[in-house]
Order: sequence, then structure tokens, then C-alpha cells
Amino acid sequence: MPLHISLVGRKHLSVEVYRQVRDAIVCGVLRPDERLPASRELAADLSVSRMTVTVAYERLVAEGLVISRVGDGTYVAPDAARTRSNPGRRQIQGVLQPRHVWQSVPLPTTFAEPARFDFRTGNPDVSLFPSSTWRRLLVSALGEQPSGHGIYGDPAGHRGLREAIARHVSISRGVTASPDDVTVTNGTQQALDVIGRVLLSKSDRVAVEDPGYWPPRRVFEAHGARVIPVPVDRDGLVVQALARSVRAVYVTPSHQYPTGTPMTLSRRQALLAWAERHDAAILEDDYDSEFRFSDRPLEPLRTLDVTGRVVYIGSFSKTLLPTLRLGFLITPRSLQAAVHRAKFLADWHSAELPQAALARLIDTGDFARHLRRINIVYRERHELISQLLARDFCDHLEVIPSGAGLHIAAVARRASVDDIEAVATRALASEVAIRTLASFSAGAHHQAGIAFGYGGIATSQIEEGLKRLRRCFRA
Repeated sequence: MPLHISLVGRKHLSVEVYRQVRDAIVCGVLRPDERLPASRELAADLSVSRMTVTVAYERLVAEGLVISRVGDGTYVAPDAARTRSNPGRRQIQGVLQPRHVWQSVPLPTTFAEPARFDFRTGNPDVSLFPSSTWRRLLVSALGEQPSGHGIYGDPAGHRGLREAIARHVSISRGVTASPDDVTVTNGTQQALDVIGRVLLSKSDRVAVEDPGYWPPRRVFEAHGARVIPVPVDRDGLVVQALARSVRAVYVTPSHQYPTGTPMTLSRRQALLAWAERHDAAILEDDYDSEFRFSDRPLEPLRTLDVTGRVVYIGSFSKTLLPTLRLGFLITPRSLQAAVHRAKFLADWHSAELPQAALARLIDTGDFARHLRRINIVYRERHELISQLLARDFCDHLEVIPSGAGLHIAAVARRASVDDIEAVATRALASEVAIRTLASFSAGAHHQAGIAFGYGGIATSQIEEGLKRLRRCFRA
């Protein structure tokens, strides 16, 4: 790689070459055993005499920062890294300050440290990902790029994937949509950011579930909106608690995150009627409805919507891999053009090759077969955790009935929020990771309980993990 050295306006050229190469070594830009440009080559690049570079290299050799190998070249010394304790690079603090909202957004650290017995919510079992099939489809997609493509794509997404998503949600969720209704995004998070750009103005109010998923709240705040927590009960979001001035409502009606309770049909109908009366939008996050183990699935809000107020949001993070960053929006026709423009301004479009591979995965039926296989695995884990919680934790926790998704929630019978937080701390010391319900709170009310995820823990580890957690309640 070419080495950048600037001699513009400098007087002592050999000293400058020495100093800038030395700084590159000290700061780690040039790594141990990395080959430096030949003196003749570097001299030509810098338009200086070869002797200027040679003198600089000889000084570096004398200081032990580089070594010269006869007939081979000049290399950074293997132990040069020891000199990095006092890097000479200038660090600019800067005077520019971000908006206040960016000072309060925490970066995700949930999965930064692995846990031996991982009951944290939000992560699928990555070992179930169809790696060989995906690799084959990616290679095929790369080979099928027609002449002239590979420059920039449609902000709405790969046409084949939009068609495949429209068919998939129609068959699996009863959501009627055309490919033009679909916009491919980099996961749910970008879907919410894009729709926030389109719908929200500064100081607009957005209602969110309490407890609920925290990243969307930060997205809305970043757009200048005011977030209003709304309580959730066993029937879902409490519609009667919604304020009249709310511009949009963010909900997870099929499997409320994190309590796991589905929104009842009457409550869904009430929410749709409320949105029509108050000219509000409903942002429906259907994040893990592909996993259903009992009962018939309730209809999504989008299916019941007859006035075009529901924006349907889906993702492949739970069914495939979170790192693929593939999600989608299904919007009313009135928002399509604006959503496509907002997506264009955000990042032009999502990566084309993964989109093409996913389109083929869905079209060939491999995605449906993959869903059937992983549903069997997750059903087994869901049933095992439910049985063990009912048997071993009945004096401490009451399980909230749920027949879908990748987690189960349970509320404390007598323990306080602080008591459950202490249990979580002791559990982590025993290599068991859990998420407390209080950590999902959006407002002042904190609920004592635990959400048990089963995407990140093998079936064979569940019983031992819960046994360790049980001992933490006794401590």
C-alpha cells in the first residue's frame, strides 16, 4: 500500500521523511514486519533524491524501528510495537457539539459478552442458519448480475425480493400487498428511521408500549418527537390511555415485546378506530410472528386496516441472521413515494447481492423449509422452559401465557424490582444471562419480572441454566 508522506512546504526533507515514517510506526499505522517502500520507489513518489530517503531509513535502522534485509528490502522491526505507549499523533478534541439527544443514546452492549447460559431476548440461534444454501445463492446472484448493473439500485429495493416478500407475507400472515407497497430496509431499525423521517415533525408525539423495545423510542426522539409511554396489560396496549394529540403509535401486537402477550382482536379494533378518529398512524412491528406454537394466529393490524393507517414492519433478523440487516416496510400507497425518497436520502439502497440471494431463497421454497425446521427447534425450547418455570419457579414467578416468538415472560409473585435485579446480578456471576422486565420500562412504572429468551441457548443447556437461576432466588 502506498505510504503517505507530505513534504509540501517542508525544508529539511530527510528529517521529514524520517519523522513521518517513525510516527506511522509508533502509532501502529505501519505494523511489525510490514515492508516499507524501496528507497528508489519512495524517492520517485516524493520527487526527492534517493539519498534523502536513504538517510531517513538509516536513522530508523539505527533507532531499531526498522530492519534492512540485504537483497530483500526494509521492514518494520518485529518489536516496534513496544514504542506505541507514547504515540506522537495529535488528538483533536474539537469544539463542535452534537444535539443533546445523541448524548443520551446508549450503544448496544447486550451481546458484547457471551454467556454460557444465555436467556437474553432478541437473538436467534445462529447455528440454525442455512449457511451452505445461502453461500450458494450469493455466488449465483453474483454470477447473474446483468451487464450494466452493479452501479446503483432502486431505493425501494431489489424488485425480485419485493415480489417475494409480498408473496411471503400474503401466505404466512394474510397481509395483502403488492411489490410496490414493499420497501426493503437495513433491518427494523432503519425501517423505523425512514418512516420517522416521512411522518414525524419536531415536537410530534409518538406513543410506545410500556414496557417495550427501547431502540425505536430513541429513533423517534432523534427526529425531534416526544415519546409518550402507554401501559400494556394482558390484552395488549391500553387504547384508553392514548392521548388525543399522538401522531403515531408504535406497537408489537402479535407478540408484545417483552411481555409476550398478543393484542386481542377487540383491542386491535379499538386501536384502529382510535387512529381513524385522531388522524394518527400505527407502526406495527411484526418482528417474530413466524414462530407460533399454539393457538391460531391473530390477524395483523394491517389486515384489519381499511383506511390506510397501518405501516407494517417486518424483519429477517430472527428467521435468518441479525447481521444480514434485511427488513422491510409495507406502507399505504399515500406514503410510497415519500418513503422511497427518504430511503434514498438515508443510504440510497440496501446491498443488492443479499437481497437477490434472499429473493431466491424465498422463491425456491428453501425459506419455508428453513422456517419449518427451526420452528421445531424453538417449539421444543418453548415447551421445555414453560414446563421448568411452572415446576421449579412457581413460588417465585407467574408465567405470562404465550404461544409464539422467541421468548417467554414471567412476573414476580412477591419480589420487588430491586429483588429481581439482584437475582439477575447473581445469575450473571453463575454464568446465566437474563433480561429483567424493568429494563424494558419506558416510563416511571417498572414491572418486576424476567423475560426468558431461548434463541441464544441450546436445548441441552436450558435445564442446567434454569437450575442455576433457581439457586439465585434462594440466595
